Amino acid sequence: MASSQKNLSSFNYSKDQHVSNYRFGIVVSEWNEEVTESMFEGAISTIISMGGNRNNITRLDVPGSFELTMGAQHLAQLREVDAVICLGCVIQGETRHFDFICQAVAQGITDVGVKYNKPVIFGVLTTDTLKQALDRAGGKHGNKGDEAGATAVKMLTALNS
Repeated sequence: MASSQKNLSSFNYSKDQHVSNYRFGIVVSEWNEEVTESMFEGAISTIISMGGNRNNITRLDVPGSFELTMGAQHLAQLREVDAVICLGCVIQGETRHFDFICQAVAQGITDVGVKYNKPVIFGVLTTDTLKQALDRAGGKHGNKGDEAGATAVKMLTALNS
């Protein structure tokens, strides 16, 4: 497994002044809250460290990862939001429920971005265990929230340059 060998949240960026004008919507799943809260904090701190303004970040909580798509659509349709970040965590169980949820969320988030022509970032962990999720939400493999925040900034910068 490649991720066992490095911190996945290592990336290079430069602080960009016009980032402070970008407005972000972050949809956070309440399911696996210990994981998603850490990811949320990572996304916010990364956006701010890249020059973003905390006052330009809107949060929307949804019950679970399946509902991230509807939350993303709600935020993406707002003129006051330039990019949407979806943060969730789906952990494999004993049934195929995991497969259906993961596929639906991935496709739904992609569809929202295309429909509204805005960056809609997939910050959803799909792991076998809670430990793997925690390792990727601020643990030894970094924080997927950091990556999602950086991706949103980089996409906005790329699309608006």
